[in-house]
Amino acid sequence: MGPGSHHLSLGLLLLLPLLPECLGAEGRLAHKLFRDLFANYTSALRPVADTDQALNVTLEVTLSQIIDMDERNQVLTLYLWIRQEWTDAYLRWDPDTYGGLDAIRIPSSLVWRPDIVLYNKADAQAPASASTNVVLRHDGAVRWDAPAITRSSCRVDVSAFPFDAQRCGLTFGSWTHGGHQLDVRPRGAAASLADFVENVEWRVLGMPARRRVLTYGCCSEPYPDVTFTLLLRRRAAAYVCNLLLPCVLISLLAPLAFHLPADSGEKVSLGVTVLLALTVFQLILAESMPPAESVPLIGKYYMATMTMVTFSTALTILIMNLHYCGPSARPVPAWARALLLGRLARGLCVRERGEPCGQSRPPESSPSPQPPDRGTGPPAGPCHEPRCLCHQEALLRHVATIANAFHSHRAAQRRHEDWKRLARVMDRFFLGIFFSMALVMSLLVLVRAL
Repeated sequence: MGPGSHHLSLGLLLLLPLLPECLGAEGRLAHKLFRDLFANYTSALRPVADTDQALNVTLEVTLSQIIDMDERNQVLTLYLWIRQEWTDAYLRWDPDTYGGLDAIRIPSSLVWRPDIVLYNKADAQAPASASTNVVLRHDGAVRWDAPAITRSSCRVDVSAFPFDAQRCGLTFGSWTHGGHQLDVRPRGAAASLADFVENVEWRVLGMPARRRVLTYGCCSEPYPDVTFTLLLRRRAAAYVCNLLLPCVLISLLAPLAFHLPADSGEKVSLGVTVLLALTVFQLILAESMPPAESVPLIGKYYMATMTMVTFSTALTILIMNLHYCGPSARPVPAWARALLLGRLARGLCVRERGEPCGQSRPPESSPSPQPPDRGTGPPAGPCHEPRCLCHQEALLRHVATIANAFHSHRAAQRRHEDWKRLARVMDRFFLGIFFSMALVMSLLVLVRAL
């Protein structure tokens, strides 16, 4: 250690006894200032030199966090930082008189405070900002920064749930002072979002401020207020992944029941299974969806999908009846044969095995068996004897019976095949219709998510 450091240490030792004296001087000046200011001060009266003069209060709000959005009770809970600034005409001093002291911090309960409250408050608890200090400057400017947890009423519209946007207003104003006594104005055009903590469910688009001057029925003087409108948009990613996409996939699966072969026996089972799955998802949706007078968008989508699945299952049952028309069924009507088995089958490319697309099997009329002509003689043949076996009537009758039975069986089989072909045409037709409906409904809902 050199001689320079030795002299520095000696100087510090000499200054240490003077340090408490300097600090004590500043503390004594603050105490003296406090006693002088509040010797004849009262916090019960409005601090203006002229009672006819309005006191200007500047209001600034900083949004810190969205605590809760209760759609069921329509209550919004926020954590705010509220700053109020005004000028107190009775709390002024000359800084030179008090050693250059230009500001002090004192409990807010000692000074007059504007009775600015949240008009649309939805909570009966006292505000948490009553115990904070105020910053008092030498020119009488008072700044009161206080955190507050506010519960305000908010009209929630969930008609577009889960792609809805909400507008919640927070209206601040004096409860007893009119515009001629207290004038409140916002600082800036919007609330500050610099310290906002992002919410997992809501995205904040802004919080603009607007000053209004209203006249109420109870009083003749106007009452100014400041309304901060919180613009919110719901984050729909969780609802899309957990509720919407499964419903979309199930709704696209339901029309495929028309593509199942009728002999598989699973056509109706698939429709009923899809309907049960949609019912389960609708129960889950009803638990997470806020109640409202209007049906939300996702609720309408679920109802439309369940209606479509119900109709498709009913049509599948009717088509199964057409498919299983037995040999005893009557022939396909002529208009159905021409329109459905002809034009519609070619347009939907419903064909038999080995038949090229666009061509349909020409309708065949079932030949009616004709009894043998007893008046004509036996066919010419090598047998000319009167007792030949081929000339016997009994044998010809049996042959005619066999031929008639064969022709009847062929006609019944052909009618059965026509009904099965008609069922396939109807399956292909309703497959295109219901799949298009499911795809269009799903796209209309998913477009709202983009």
